[in-house]
Amino acid sequence: MGPDGKPAADVCVLLNASSGRGETDATMAALKTAFARHPGMFELRKMDGGNLLADTCRRAMKDGFRTIVAAGGDGTISGIAGQLAGSGRTMGIIPQGTFNFVARGLGIPEQIDEAIDLIADGQSRAFTLGEVNGRPFVNNASLGVYPEVLKEREGTYRRWGRSQLAAHWSVLRAFATFHSPLRMKVTVDGKVHRAKTPLAFVARSAFQLEHFGLDGAECIRDGGFALFLAPDSTRMQLLIGALKLARRGMDPQRDFELICGHDIQIETLQPSHVIAMDGERFPMSGPFNFRLRDDALRVIAPA
Repeated sequence: MGPDGKPAADVCVLLNASSGRGETDATMAALKTAFARHPGMFELRKMDGGNLLADTCRRAMKDGFRTIVAAGGDGTISGIAGQLAGSGRTMGIIPQGTFNFVARGLGIPEQIDEAIDLIADGQSRAFTLGEVNGRPFVNNASLGVYPEVLKEREGTYRRWGRSQLAAHWSVLRAFATFHSPLRMKVTVDGKVHRAKTPLAFVARSAFQLEHFGLDGAECIRDGGFALFLAPDSTRMQLLIGALKLARRGMDPQRDFELICGHDIQIETLQPSHVIAMDGERFPMSGPFNFRLRDDALRVIAPA
């Protein structure tokens, strides 16, 4: 902070030390080297865990920073986006995660020095957030088997470290042991659908869908959600579905039902569920109301 109580720098970079492969010292050194090309512009603050994300972001806003940068994976980006939405602040992104779907979808470079140069240029554009029961998300939100995948992934990461291979292995492990389909009443833009399904997956990232060879990207580019309902399946069918997804070989006519829409409500017999959002798990009470927050945030990204 400067002597007048205002931030000495213009941009606050929040680094999640638990994102990516855990090479925090090397990442910090690379960030500081990139900062040196823009003297006085950047300040770095390290978070030692996701639980500190909200507090650290709010402190940066209170300290007067107008641009706040998420240096981490999609979960970090989602958490900071949720804090900044509606605040008038601009968000920057330095991708440091396993998949980096948000950054890749926006065309943000994955090299630290190139991402810093982009932020220094300062060109921003509107970014629409998804929201379920008031909690924002950037890529996807789901209930059913996928929260179990994340639970399995946490254990796999602790044992073997973070990698795309470990993430895919977690999917196979969870799908091989899960079989508890949910009975749902799903209302999309006023139209009611009833389903018995192991997974309801609400997507907001066209890039993520195309990465896995899934339909639905046009639903998102048209300003809506892509909702996927998996058919009631045995464990073996779930496992086969996971292998198809990994090989980008899903059949939209057989392997899921795709519904496009803007407002989605999901009701189940159970009063609450663990919801997966952008790679994190959250307990939440139903019904589950999904809506879009248009122009809730501005993000620095290529035009």
